[in-house]
Amino acid sequence: MMKFIISFLTIIIFSISLAPNAADIPSSARSSKAISRVEPSLKTELSRSGLKYGAPVFIRIFKNSKELELWVKDNNQFKLFKTYNICTYGWGGLGPKIRQGDGKAPEGFYFVTPKQVNPLSTFHLSFNLGYPNTYDRAHGRTGSALMVHGNCVSIGCYAMTDRNIEKIFALIVAALKNGQKYFRVHIFPFQMTTKNLNRYQRSKWYGFWQNLKQGYDLFENNGYIPPNVTVKNKQYVFDSSK
Repeated sequence: MMKFIISFLTIIIFSISLAPNAADIPSSARSSKAISRVEPSLKTELSRSGLKYGAPVFIRIFKNSKELELWVKDNNQFKLFKTYNICTYGWGGLGPKIRQGDGKAPEGFYFVTPKQVNPLSTFHLSFNLGYPNTYDRAHGRTGSALMVHGNCVSIGCYAMTDRNIEKIFALIVAALKNGQKYFRVHIFPFQMTTKNLNRYQRSKWYGFWQNLKQGYDLFENNGYIPPNVTVKNKQYVFDSSK
């Protein structure tokens, strides 16, 4: 009986340790002030949409239309809460980031852990996308400190207005504090419909974008649940997370 109790307690302790501790999520006077400023209105808007503040979040970014979508989990699927305008993502245009200093912002599938949240960013508030990811490294791509941040200026990050990054920051911090271990960020050149993709058949990135479309389609056709993403043979591989 004693061995059973010890094993049971071990499982509980281990399970608790997997979830982020609020103390492990970076904070500052600046971020605390910003969150307190936007939190009341966010809670009201979420409630009107039948969503909860602190629920898990998911982000999609579309370069061509300069849009950042913030999705919030409701039961077993995610629902689109807000679409925020992106000020700029640098001068490099469409296509993935290849090397340090090319002026391009990343495209692909990324995830953000609590340690990637920066409440003391030079650009107001930010979070690191995690570039280069496994796919990027497999292709020899270089670069670092690729963020979503405020201040509305960029040479390769996704720059938002300070007001919008405050709202996004508040939502992701609330989700992480409430137990979300990480959140996914899926970045596309444009809405990955067949019609849109066919316009770029002559692009050198057409094959890469076809691979991205597989993940896009799985989310769209799988009840708005982000797929699990791995890398095999230098390609993104997807499976349903249901």
